[in-house]
Amino acid sequence: MNCCVNGMLELFKSGDTRCSAIAVAVAAFVLGLIVMCLVCKICCPCGKKSGKKADRPQKKGEEKPFEKRKPHPAPADGSVEIYVGNLSYDMTEDQLRKEFEAYGKVNSARLITNRFNGKSKGYGFVQMPVREEAEKAVAALNDKDIMGRKMRCNEAKNLI
Repeated sequence: MNCCVNGMLELFKSGDTRCSAIAVAVAAFVLGLIVMCLVCKICCPCGKKSGKKADRPQKKGEEKPFEKRKPHPAPADGSVEIYVGNLSYDMTEDQLRKEFEAYGKVNSARLITNRFNGKSKGYGFVQMPVREEAEKAVAALNDKDIMGRKMRCNEAKNLI
């Protein structure tokens, strides 16, 4: 270590500014590495690397990044749930409800939205209490052009 310091001092004394600048840059880099190692030893004395998301304990109610979410349960009242896809992003739940109400009673119509910006993802679900009306609606509305897009309809596959 002593010879390195002496060698750097000789570079400064030589008067060559390029050599002096290189020596300062190398010294700063080495000093930075030493400080970083010391900070790591102080912050994490056990020797484990911190910052890994897998090692971080999960908070209650926090969702894992790629964990499969629970599917939406099947309607308990015996109604039929219909998946409606390829919708215009400008369609509202009221417009979706009106399209299906032409074929019978609609319990609910919901669009799936992005949780961060609230915009539609282009698909949704409609619940109809009478199976025959739901089947008529699916047959009539599947591949129907609404707001510039061909709507896809079929009975939802509840995985529970």
